[in-house]
Amino acid sequence: MTPAIGPTYPPKPSPGDRIAVISPSSGLPALFPLPYELGLERLRTEYGLEPVEYPATRTMEATPRERADDVHAAFADPSVRAVIASIGGDDQITVLPYLDRELIRAHPKPFFGMSDNTNLLAFLRTCGIVGFHGASVMAELGRPGAMHPQTAESLRAALFASGPYELRPADRWRDIDRDWADPATFEAEPDTRPGTGWIWVNPGRVVEGRTWGGCLEVVAWLLMADREVDHDLSLYDGGVLLLETSEDMPSAREVHWTMRSMGERGLLGRFGALLMGRPKTWSLDRPTGREEAARYAADQREAVLRAMRAYAPDATVVLDVDFGHTDPQLVIPYGGTVRVDGPGRRITVTY
Repeated sequence: MTPAIGPTYPPKPSPGDRIAVISPSSGLPALFPLPYELGLERLRTEYGLEPVEYPATRTMEATPRERADDVHAAFADPSVRAVIASIGGDDQITVLPYLDRELIRAHPKPFFGMSDNTNLLAFLRTCGIVGFHGASVMAELGRPGAMHPQTAESLRAALFASGPYELRPADRWRDIDRDWADPATFEAEPDTRPGTGWIWVNPGRVVEGRTWGGCLEVVAWLLMADREVDHDLSLYDGGVLLLETSEDMPSAREVHWTMRSMGERGLLGRFGALLMGRPKTWSLDRPTGREEAARYAADQREAVLRAMRAYAPDATVVLDVDFGHTDPQLVIPYGGTVRVDGPGRRITVTY
C-alpha cells in the first residue's frame, strides 16, 4: 500500500468544465433536496462548473458496489475535470474493497469531500494522488443564505489555482444547524458568533510536510480495519496530521482512546505537527447550551493535548482550526503540502 514517490496534484478544472457529483457514502440528496439543489446551483452560478450526477447520487441504500461504480465512472470520464461528494455518511469504508486502484491512478482528478469521505481521501493518498479535505455540496455549497466567505474563497483557490494559500482564523463561525427539511431554514443566513482564533502549542518551529488524517471517528475505523494506512510508518515522518470530530460528538475519553491507540501503534509520534479542527459542540440530536458546549470543547482539547504530551511531546499543535464540521470550512490538501509556521503563527497550504 505504499504510495507513489511524492504527491501528484491532479490537473485543475476551469470555469465551464464538468464536475462529477457523487454520493460515495449516503444518498441524502434524495431526502433533503433543498440544500442539495442549492449547492448544485452555486456550482453553476458562482463557480461556473457544470455538475454531472450518477445513478447513486440521489439513491438511498445504494450498495457499496453501486457507489464504487459511480466513483469509477466519475474518474474515468475524460469530460469530467473534478469530483465532489454530495455529503458524508457512515459506511464508505465498505466501498473501499470495490475500488479499482489502477483505474483511478490512471485518471487522477481533484476530489473534494470530508467526514466519511476521509475513506476516499485516504485511498487517493495511497494511490499517490492529492485530494482536498472539505466542501461537500450539501453542507458548504448548500449553506442557507450564502456560502461563508472564507469557505467560498478557499474552495475557489483549491478548485482553480495552484500554489501557496494562507489560511486564516475564522472571522465569524457557527456549529448550530437548522432543519434541512424546513424551507424556512433557507430564507436567511444562519446565526454566527465572533471568531476565537487558533490555539498554538509548541510553536517554536516550522513544520512542512504532507498531510494525513481526517475525521477522527473514520480514522479509527480505518485503523481497526487496517485499510489505507501505510505499514511503513516512516512515510509519515515529519508530516502534518489532520484530525477533527463530527456531529456525533465523541466524548473526550473516546477522543483520547483513539489518539492513544495511534500513539501505541507508533503512528502519532511520526508527525511534526497536528492541526485539530474546531470541535462541533451542538447537533440536532444533542442541542447543547453555551456552557455545556464550552465544557465539551475544553474537555476535547485537553484529551488531544494529553495524548500529544504522551506520544508526541515536541510536535507543534494548532487547535480550533476551521476545517472540520463547523462553519466556515477551509479546504486542506490531503496528501499535499502544508506549512505550519509556529513562530509566525501562520498556516499555509499548497493547492
